[in-house]
Amino acid sequence: MKVKFLLLGALFSFFSGQAQIKLPGIFGDHMVLQRDQPVAVWGWSSPGEKLQLTFHQQVKETQADKTGKWRITLDPEPAGGPYELLLKGSNSLLLRDVMVGEVWICSGQSNMEFSLKLVKNAAAEIKDADYPGIRHIKIPNRVSEMPEDDIPPARWDTCSPATAGNFTAVGYFFARELVKRLHVAVGLVNSSWGGTMVETWTSRGAFQNSPEFKAMIATVPAEDLRPMVEKRHQLLADQIKLLQKNITDTLPEDDWKNPGYNASGWPKISVARIWENQNLGLKELDGVVWYRKDLVLGNLDTEKSFLLSLGKIDDNDSTFVNGTLVGVTRNYAENRQYTIAPGIFKAGNNIIAVRVEDTGGGGGFYDDSAGVYLKTGEKHISLADGWRFRIATFLNMGPGFGPNDYPCLLYNAMIHPLIPFTIRGALWYQGEANAERARQYRVAFPLMITDWRSQWGEGNFPFYFVQLASWNADHGNSERGSAWAELREAQTMTLQLPATGMSVTTDIGESGDIHPKNKQDVGWRLAAIALHHVYGQNIEYSGPVLDSAQRVGNRMVLSFTHDGSGLMTPDKYGYVRGFEISGNNRQFHYAKAFIEHNKVVVYCEAVKEPESVRYNWADDAGDGNLFNGAGFPAPPFRTDQWPGITDEKKFVVIP
Repeated sequence: MKVKFLLLGALFSFFSGQAQIKLPGIFGDHMVLQRDQPVAVWGWSSPGEKLQLTFHQQVKETQADKTGKWRITLDPEPAGGPYELLLKGSNSLLLRDVMVGEVWICSGQSNMEFSLKLVKNAAAEIKDADYPGIRHIKIPNRVSEMPEDDIPPARWDTCSPATAGNFTAVGYFFARELVKRLHVAVGLVNSSWGGTMVETWTSRGAFQNSPEFKAMIATVPAEDLRPMVEKRHQLLADQIKLLQKNITDTLPEDDWKNPGYNASGWPKISVARIWENQNLGLKELDGVVWYRKDLVLGNLDTEKSFLLSLGKIDDNDSTFVNGTLVGVTRNYAENRQYTIAPGIFKAGNNIIAVRVEDTGGGGGFYDDSAGVYLKTGEKHISLADGWRFRIATFLNMGPGFGPNDYPCLLYNAMIHPLIPFTIRGALWYQGEANAERARQYRVAFPLMITDWRSQWGEGNFPFYFVQLASWNADHGNSERGSAWAELREAQTMTLQLPATGMSVTTDIGESGDIHPKNKQDVGWRLAAIALHHVYGQNIEYSGPVLDSAQRVGNRMVLSFTHDGSGLMTPDKYGYVRGFEISGNNRQFHYAKAFIEHNKVVVYCEAVKEPESVRYNWADDAGDGNLFNGAGFPAPPFRTDQWPGITDEKKFVVIP
């Protein structure tokens, strides 16, 4: 029997042999339909059944085909509502409070999934989130081998302080600007999943027609993945057995947290990064993993409370001290900081045990290990080292698989069922999961955009994306190489596609947090692109973009477009930071830079004949401070095309 994750047959019920009329799950009360465009409405019923659709002042009729499928196209409607949508056949369906306005897909990985309740000043933002014109639907996270026709049950929520906390934050701040300026309803279709790579959001057909990927997709069965899944499970099981060869006990998992349990045979693990990135052979592991650390406390007053900080953990944790549960968090983006009551820690040896549940994508501790510590009074104790781990279960051992295990899985389950729902465009925040294959992202990302546009059949609909924010992923820079800089370059190159736009966020990232909390500026910068490109407003929407670089003596003089009434830097002394310069030896030096005649002059006394200039070329690219008069930052760039550290990294499917 074929593995399936969406049993769509359950959507159809029969009464006296008559199939009930069904609409896809993307349709519902409080939804938004796209204004000023023909709107597709489709669904299922009995074969040959006649149906009538009434919406606003339109009445449309159709007849289901021999398989029971039908489709009606509504004429373009101006913004307005609320309206009712009534569908009649053997039964009737009535949708209430339907608005006509602007509809945007919001997709990508965790920074798009990141909810409003987690942003900076979240309480105030939620309190002020009284925008009934903003409507939001979260597409349930699912994977599927084959393109699906529908999604599991989901609902449209009207924006209010009671609901907005669970909205995509980037989407919400984007929509808020549109509502304020355009005075129309905005529908956000949130189809995002944290930790996911671009290849899982792309269709099989796109890969088959791509010279870069057609050999890869030929290795993946078109329907039944069971043989590959079983082989992969066996390889992972063998690796786990090898890693845990020194663990001889068979005690149940519940004993692993207790002080009397001997964990000396557990292998070591770092709490500075997810387990997939640690040379442990656990690239495909989703499941439950225990972390455990012995901690000897000396002359501390254990009758006082302690603060235990564990940084961020993907996805969920239950944390124990000396066998006592001290905290539970079920949010990958939230800092774990637990107050430990007096008497739980004791003088001498103590045990900290953390049960981590990873539901898909990366797993485990992933923040800077400096955020893992114990504090009492003025005493600060680092917990960065000395951790061991043991795998309790791994979810991949079942009949299913995770979203990154094979290509196309999220396209099949979370994008294909939405087509042909009429949209204005798409917002995208993703790339972190593809950084190690940044060079290939130059092909993979445009391929996905083109694929979506082809599948939707709406032409080159607007597609606006967020460039990766600053984050100290692996101390990458020009000297060591930077996968994140190369990924940002691939994103910038994607602007060669028509009707695309990019929100630059290097200035609002956080060195120690891959999920920066300033989503307000991200949403505004995306909105500025849409307001200019789609809605015809005469505003700046981009930071300075390199136009030319000219060598003048020992200096490089850079010209830019999108100067937004003039280049500027917020530095009170006029120093422009983030620039490096190199001669033909490819050895980069930190450069001095200043703005002169609306150009940037870059130089370094150690480089007499400069060949290349780089700006913000690092994982953590927050140093750069070149802006235009409109307040938009310049994207990172380089003037050379010298080899990068990701040039040979390719997407491959583990057989």
